[in-house]
Amino acid sequence: MRRILFLCTGNYYRSRFAEVLFNHLAKEKGLDWAADSCGLNIAALGQDNPGPMSRLAREGLKARGLEVAEPAHWPRQVGEADLAAADVVVAVKEAEHRPLMMKLHPAWVERVRYWHVHDLDGASPEVALAELEQLVKGLVDELASQPRMYMRGYVRD
Repeated sequence: MRRILFLCTGNYYRSRFAEVLFNHLAKEKGLDWAADSCGLNIAALGQDNPGPMSRLAREGLKARGLEVAEPAHWPRQVGEADLAAADVVVAVKEAEHRPLMMKLHPAWVERVRYWHVHDLDGASPEVALAELEQLVKGLVDELASQPRMYMRGYVRD
């Protein structure tokens, strides 16, 4: 099984949506891929974290006919082992996540794919989740069309 890792800041909204959607689409296409997600700064959620996953992400998934498997994992801080275990790593917003990667995991900065999906401070959930949906669908299609390119040890994007 090949692995993809989605990163966002708090591992609560964008990366969680991408993880669940990717896993659904990959299974539908019969791909030998599984997604996980982590945060680059889960402390940003604060001590009053309201739960394992954003209500907005859950609602966005439900609107697409997807349910979140329970119990949903709580936000997790990315570690070196998470990055090393992934065949592909995607950070959902370059302007936000490249600096965090530089600070926390500088050896990985150029190995990460960076998307440009805003958090709630820059886009409504309808806009951000629709953009994530298109990007995840495109990634699934890419992986399905070029399976040899993503064999473990051959390419790490």
